[in-house]
Amino acid sequence: MGTPAARLTLSALNEMSREAFTETLGGIFEHSPWVAEGAYESRPFGTVKELHEAMMRTTREAGEEHILSLLRAHPDLATRLQVTPLSAAEQKGAGLDRLTPEEFAVLTDLNVRYTEKYLFPFILAVRGKNKDDIIASISKRVNGTKETEWERAIAEIGKITKFRLEDLFGTNDGLRET
Repeated sequence: MGTPAARLTLSALNEMSREAFTETLGGIFEHSPWVAEGAYESRPFGTVKELHEAMMRTTREAGEEHILSLLRAHPDLATRLQVTPLSAAEQKGAGLDRLTPEEFAVLTDLNVRYTEKYLFPFILAVRGKNKDDIIASISKRVNGTKETEWERAIAEIGKITKFRLEDLFGTNDGLRET
């Protein structure tokens, strides 16, 4: 994403080639540039909200295998494994880089239990949340049903990617470009 966030506009995005469009938006959905590539066909976008809706539609229509690969591309929260810069910043903002050893052990255990049960990692839009909110959420959701968590994970990806697009376009008013 070589263009500074404040200078990327929808008109510039709408004029991009498929390759440039995919490169620019390829990291919005974690390690899944196919989402941006699929949304390309819906150009031109009049609002950032329309862009996000096209990307979410691409995701939902991709089929179970592609969606599962997208879910599995997300890192465990508070993991010590390599994460993308966007994920690292989001987790740091929620205080997940400052867990006590005990909190880290609890979150690690819950992540393992969650992933074993649902076959994908716990996904939560952490912006505006703190480590206690996150631990409470995974503690509750680890006891849910597979169908409910599948839908919840996709909805959380929708929130995460909405925040990322708002950051990229310099908007924060419900995905309306100013």
